[in-house]
Amino acid sequence: MRIPLMKHAFLEEKETKKKLAEFIVSSDMFSMGKYCKMFEEQFAQYQQSKYAVLFNSGGSANLALLQALKSMGKLKEGDKVGFSALTWSTNVMPIIQMGLIPVPIDVSTETINVMADNLKERLQETDLQAFFTTNVLGFAGDLEQIAALCKERGILLLEDNCESLGVKLAGKKTGNFGLAATFSFYVAHHMSTIEGGMICTDDEELYNLLKITRANGWDRNVDPDKQAQIRKPYQIDEFYAKYSFFELGFNLRPTEITGFLGIEQLQYLEQNIAVRNHNYAVFESVIQENNELLPVQHAHISRISPFGLVIMCQSPELRKKYLERFIQADIEIRPVIAGNMQNQPFYKKYVKQLYALPNTDFVNQCGFYCGNYPELIDEDVETICGCLRG
Repeated sequence: MRIPLMKHAFLEEKETKKKLAEFIVSSDMFSMGKYCKMFEEQFAQYQQSKYAVLFNSGGSANLALLQALKSMGKLKEGDKVGFSALTWSTNVMPIIQMGLIPVPIDVSTETINVMADNLKERLQETDLQAFFTTNVLGFAGDLEQIAALCKERGILLLEDNCESLGVKLAGKKTGNFGLAATFSFYVAHHMSTIEGGMICTDDEELYNLLKITRANGWDRNVDPDKQAQIRKPYQIDEFYAKYSFFELGFNLRPTEITGFLGIEQLQYLEQNIAVRNHNYAVFESVIQENNELLPVQHAHISRISPFGLVIMCQSPELRKKYLERFIQADIEIRPVIAGNMQNQPFYKKYVKQLYALPNTDFVNQCGFYCGNYPELIDEDVETICGCLRG
């Protein structure tokens, strides 16, 4: 493939691999430990949140978040949870797995994200107890208005920020508008730990419960004062606490390799985002000159963080034309995430009530994306621009 979705697993790959090899040779511990803790602290500082909890994947982070919210009593079986109809499977599957009712929210064709008006329209026909929004492909909806609407209606707001790390709007970073947000460090995301995910929150109770949920339901990773509080009602002493389990949980722990790579890659993140934005500005200028294409609108966002380059065409017929161009130029392409989630095989198997999602259908039928990352050379950028010209 001449221009793949991502050329390397890591930013500054040669140096990172060298440091990783040295770490593996010199380390005598690989299970979750001090490097994971250090990465959590550094990522929380970067994200400007109080707490961060590291997981073995972004999908695991989504699963743990909903389980912890059920354990806290903030969600209960049968509650309706809205989700962005244009999203990834691991944003929706945990809703079903937790015995909650998924309710898709249509996106805007202009921003490819859920906007407050889309959410308001859905609320006219059904109540929601929570809304798990996805910030799509380096963009986001009008999260300030969405947060205000959720607060007004008593809806718990969560963010899947796996594709929009570093996006800023309304004076803060995406991932800071709700109770908690999830992040992914899978290969080809903004930064890679091979596999890995994170949850950020300012809520101390949720923070502690996430650490319990991540590790089999035991309390060994929470602070001693909190441990004493948890154990007291059950009269469990230090000896039996080693194998005592206090909440429903999973083994979703990362390894020290995840923590080490996270620390290494975080130092390059801002540089990475700057290059992605530079590339995107070049692509966008070409798209704006072509009336067969629809630029993604982002005037409400102060800084985008393009996960890839989204190409929206005026019609399915035009998409076919541009797909052929990209294929002939040997550029790797993908659908805009998973399209209308209701059309996925698993969804139809487990969910009976379906909703009209005309905008999401339009994005699925008329859009696609290719890679946008720092390793693109000038020749790559010009090749992509050539495919975008009318």
